Amino acid sequence: MAYAQRKEIGGNRTLAIIMVVVLQLVLGYAIVTGLAYNVIKKAAADLKTFDVEEQPPPPEEPPPPPKDLPKVPPPPMTPPPLVRMEAPPPPIQVVESPVIPPVAPAPPAPPAPPPPPRKMVSAQSAKGDLRTLFSADDYPAAAQSAGAEGTAQATLSIGADGRVVGCNLIRSTGNSSLDSATCNILRRRAKFTPARDTNGNPVGDTITTPPITWRLEG
Repeated sequence: MAYAQRKEIGGNRTLAIIMVVVLQLVLGYAIVTGLAYNVIKKAAADLKTFDVEEQPPPPEEPPPPPKDLPKVPPPPMTPPPLVRMEAPPPPIQVVESPVIPPVAPAPPAPPAPPPPPRKMVSAQSAKGDLRTLFSADDYPAAAQSAGAEGTAQATLSIGADGRVVGCNLIRSTGNSSLDSATCNILRRRAKFTPARDTNGNPVGDTITTPPITWRLEG
């Protein structure tokens, strides 16, 4: 046999031995691993299926039957008395009035003045009838142009000096010019003897004139 052939055979044998050893190691590892897995699996299964059974407690003994007691009739039922509930009286409300301080009494009123002396003598026209104070020349031109006529009457206020201090028409002629002329003439021309009181002193007075008629001539 040639040296090359012996060398090739020796190499193959060595390779075969290595492969056998590797295969044995693989098989051994697989066997060991599989056995360990089966042991663990079986131990887990045993733990799952292991159950501890507790012993049930002994049954309780029933109580002895009661002895026969004499039958006593129940007491008669008496209805409770009717109690009439009275409604409580309404509460009394006390209203406290505010404290009002005392008011000082008012001073006494002064005594009333004595009444004035009564008028004893009325005012008198110094010129007699007041209608004589008017003349045709006193006719207002506006009233003449309008052809106005009428009768007026007035109340005169006379002062203590006998002069006319106020004129108030109580009857109108219907024409403003004639009414104004009536009071103006009486204020300027009428003179009076003043009225007198009980002591003889001159006092004011009020008189009413006679009707004063305005009429156009012709």
